[in-house]
Amino acid sequence: MTQTGAPARAGRREWIGFGVLMLPLLLVSMDVSVLYFAVPFISEQLRPSASQQLWIFDIYGFMLAGLLITMGALGDRIGRRRLLLLGAVAFGGASLLAAYADSAAALIAARAVLGVGGATLMPSTLALIRNMFHDEKQRGTAVGIWTAAMTSGVALGPVLSGVLLEHFWWGSVFLINIPAMLLLLLLAPVLVPEFRNPAAGRFDLLGAALSLGALLPVIYGIKEAARDGWTPARGAAVALGVLLGVAFVVRQRTARHPMVDLALFRRRAFSGALGVNLLAMFGLVGFAIFTTQHLQSVLGLSPLRAALWSLVPALAVGGVAPAGTALAQRIDRAWLIAVGFVVAAGGFTVLTRVTPNSALWLLLLGAAGYAAGLVLVMSLVTELVLGAAPPERAGVASALTESSSELGGALGMAVLGSVGAAVYHREVADGLPAGLPGGAVATARETLGGALAVADGLPAAAGAAVLRAARLAFTDGLHSAAVVAALVMLAAAVVAAAVLRGARLPAPAESATVETAPAEVPAIPVDARSVLAPPVRPQPPTA
Repeated sequence: MTQTGAPARAGRREWIGFGVLMLPLLLVSMDVSVLYFAVPFISEQLRPSASQQLWIFDIYGFMLAGLLITMGALGDRIGRRRLLLLGAVAFGGASLLAAYADSAAALIAARAVLGVGGATLMPSTLALIRNMFHDEKQRGTAVGIWTAAMTSGVALGPVLSGVLLEHFWWGSVFLINIPAMLLLLLLAPVLVPEFRNPAAGRFDLLGAALSLGALLPVIYGIKEAARDGWTPARGAAVALGVLLGVAFVVRQRTARHPMVDLALFRRRAFSGALGVNLLAMFGLVGFAIFTTQHLQSVLGLSPLRAALWSLVPALAVGGVAPAGTALAQRIDRAWLIAVGFVVAAGGFTVLTRVTPNSALWLLLLGAAGYAAGLVLVMSLVTELVLGAAPPERAGVASALTESSSELGGALGMAVLGSVGAAVYHREVADGLPAGLPGGAVATARETLGGALAVADGLPAAAGAAVLRAARLAFTDGLHSAAVVAALVMLAAAVVAAAVLRGARLPAPAESATVETAPAEVPAIPVDARSVLAPPVRPQPPTA
């Protein structure tokens, strides 16, 4: 605090340190999507089974999602910078192992360790922002840049992967992580101050196990259902996760040193923002599969060209997050968030006008519209969550934000994917030409990718008829999913306006003092600190 009582403003050192924190954030978000183009090369060399190939993709996201809360709580106890550096070592080492994996099992194990490293890096970066930027305006700007960097990383992953695979072997997509992690290890001890919660108490091992047991089955069951439909086993996984989630809440209420302070959820700005963030990710991630498939399977673009065009919406909305946080200094955040959802609904509405013969710009316009609206929402709700949580709880607050994002994305893929798939199955059957073999009809009705494969094996006229029917049916499914997404966004706008209206961030005096641990260089005293729609991994088309 300054002598006038205003929060100390961040200076050059804090902003340079913030730039260093963007390194792990970009790489962790890129690793979600960097394997897209490497699949054929990995399959050729490692010969994974169908199940192993899915786990090569999924294990990273599952470990990342399941360990976020655990790592956020751990960082509050041992120090967020220390956890960041440990995560950098794990992420860099696992990247080296993944690059030179000689079997599918070895690559799966390396990807699992990458997920563990990612789970330490993401909440650490966001929690450190909470402690480095005490001024509300500066923190809002930093959070806006953080949000833009995270979404850009997911969009850049496939493009970087495609470029590297043009010149190097598939392991190069992992080796690019190592120089950045080394740079982080060198610069973070000098530029990023350490923070920990001096009153956190002992780490709750049982709570950590319950949080992992709650999140992993739920996210696994929902994601698998989004890809292949619901089965009793997947429903049981979700039910088990919910039961363990209840047990986790009970544990947090009774533990002497809980991982999550449940009192935070009584703050409207905190709990409401988490719910709104979930709804935003529902639309952003849930619809990405449709835009990606339309580019590749309807418009016939190569994977690399599709990835490059998918960058257009991401680049177009790059300044939305910082602009939104600037406007939040003068306008109630609830109204800005509601506007973001309305803009997203408008983008989804534009997508209902897309046809198999539409110009590419119409698809990109709709995608840019919903991406702009939802990136605005995400930046503002992330700032609300961080600002509503006291600094000593910033690690867990950051992890809860990321966990709500993972859950919202999984729900979006399941719900919107199921809507699109149902329409596709119904519509494609009416358009297929007569006389096709029974097996070909079943394959074409299953997925758009299956229809494309069937068309390749037919005479020109019959193949063209199958393509026309499948692409039209897929577009109908896209329209239905866009309508559902638009309705959810409008409902979210109403919820945000009602729940978050008038929500205020606590005054600086309300925040508890956070211990600043010794640094390798003299630490700056706390009161003197003055700092597109992302694509999804390849999978059988859902519609």
